[in-house]
Amino acid sequence: MPTTHTDLVTHLAGTTSLSAGEAARVVDEVLAYFAETTEAFVRRRHTELRARGLHNDQIFERIGAELGARRVAPRALTARQLRRLVYG
Repeated sequence: MPTTHTDLVTHLAGTTSLSAGEAARVVDEVLAYFAETTEAFVRRRHTELRARGLHNDQIFERIGAELGARRVAPRALTARQLRRLVYG
């Protein structure tokens, strides 16, 4: 996903030690991060937290809190709804 935010890339390159190419990659990564759907976010975080050894009760509580802190927060989801996103 190539960036079209040249003003932001120019600003980052001018105010940091990033080159224009590095700044463009950062902008692309940030845009991709915020474009992630709620379902994809829940599945990704579940996988990451399971790999750290957390149990589902802890995982779904943490994911529920993290969803509320996202830039464009989705509606609040119950642990059951989160579980259904992960397991179907």
